[in-house]
Amino acid sequence: MKNFTVLLLMSVVALLIDPSHQLSRHRNLSEIVEKRRSSVERKPKEWTPPSISTQNSSALNHLYAQEGLQENDKIISLPGQPKDVTFAQYSGYVTVDSKAGRALFYYFAEASQNPNTKPLLLWLNGGPGCSSFGVGAMTELGPFRVQPDGATLSSNPYAWNQVANTLFLESPAGVGFSYSNTTSDYENANDDNTARDSYTFLLNWFERFPQYKNREFYIAGESYAGFYVPELADTILKNNNSRTSFINLKGVMIGNGIINGETDHCGRIDYVWSHALMSDEDYANERCSASNSTYQTDIHTFHAQLQSYMGEINPYNIYALLCPSHPNPIWRSSISTDATLANGLDGYDPCTPGYVLTYLNTPKVQSALHANVTSLPYVWTECSNVLSYNSLDVTTMLPVYQRLIAARLRILVYSGDVDATVPVTSTRYSINALNLPIEKAWYPWMDGNIDVGGYSVIYKGLIFATVRGAGHQVPSDQPSRALTMTKYFLAGKPLPS
Repeated sequence: MKNFTVLLLMSVVALLIDPSHQLSRHRNLSEIVEKRRSSVERKPKEWTPPSISTQNSSALNHLYAQEGLQENDKIISLPGQPKDVTFAQYSGYVTVDSKAGRALFYYFAEASQNPNTKPLLLWLNGGPGCSSFGVGAMTELGPFRVQPDGATLSSNPYAWNQVANTLFLESPAGVGFSYSNTTSDYENANDDNTARDSYTFLLNWFERFPQYKNREFYIAGESYAGFYVPELADTILKNNNSRTSFINLKGVMIGNGIINGETDHCGRIDYVWSHALMSDEDYANERCSASNSTYQTDIHTFHAQLQSYMGEINPYNIYALLCPSHPNPIWRSSISTDATLANGLDGYDPCTPGYVLTYLNTPKVQSALHANVTSLPYVWTECSNVLSYNSLDVTTMLPVYQRLIAARLRILVYSGDVDATVPVTSTRYSINALNLPIEKAWYPWMDGNIDVGGYSVIYKGLIFATVRGAGHQVPSDQPSRALTMTKYFLAGKPLPS
């Protein structure tokens, strides 16, 4: 049995680091963009937050006793972590539906200095179905990076817990270490259920960690979290009407997130062409505009065509390398230097997801994390292979953005400018569709004294920023610029010019 488990894990690792797997993950998100776009043509569907904070609501019926669980969740030490770790770490499960046996896994790293005065920031990865812990914490903004041996950790010098207490949620059930004892939950996942469970998670988590109940709270995320984040924020605002359910939400950050089907699609076509990844002739056949689309191609046919235009490149960062199927030590030793010279990527390694997969499927690591692997019908993977997500229940976030702006939330929408999956053109088209007045026109923002971190526009109610040289996962590609951007956002300041 042990040998079988090892062989299974090795096959999963090989699948993850294979370039074809990276491209298929891109196609999954791309298909969602196109489906949302075609749905917009038929009949736009707006998202309405569920009412779940009345006295007889399902959410308050799902408030469970939390006494003693904070201390139980404390991580003594992660295997292979550096010796100089001074901040507290927690991980474990919050039950969101005891009848269904549905529980969501979280990882929490307190701020490395002055945690009692720092805000609380929740990070959500997209997919839908990708792990906020394995991707967000372990490859992007968390305090550690997994080394190529899959067994040891190094400190991330640009970790966001320098500026906030950082909470990572694996949602919905079926993602990462989160699970349900009702298998139909994996088949019925959608935006409504995800927002409801995430909200219920927060109500219970604040009961478990009462010291954070009135703390300034922010939600951040990327990719499909372009829907997750505003939906959860909208749900919080709608239900902030009692002392039991009040959450001190101050703002949201959304990176390379899908926003609106039509503009997302048009932005992708224009981006691929403008970055010399498509011929003029093909662009003439495929191009569209938000007001007059000429795109008629079947979704699957379109994906095959788009992939043939771009070839075997990393669509999440068009200038980065793909991880080879069998990286050797010589290649691995040169990858960081080569990537830094070519792209300005600090410590970038495209094989990192494979290292994380090995680490998080190690029994002693799972034990340290309090992961209930006996309840999982699967091994841990970066993105769920059991989830069947209905991504057509909502087609646009624009009305939700309008509600968040009206509620005077602090909003930062940012884009890594070398992402072809949800590119900066898509984001700009979507923001333009909001027709917001400009308070400060386009300007270069600085990361330090001489480094242009990107460009920014301050609208009434929303800040837009690009991150120069970053792809879909900004904190991975440009960690210093991502940390600077977050620091200024949490301080309520525009990016430095």
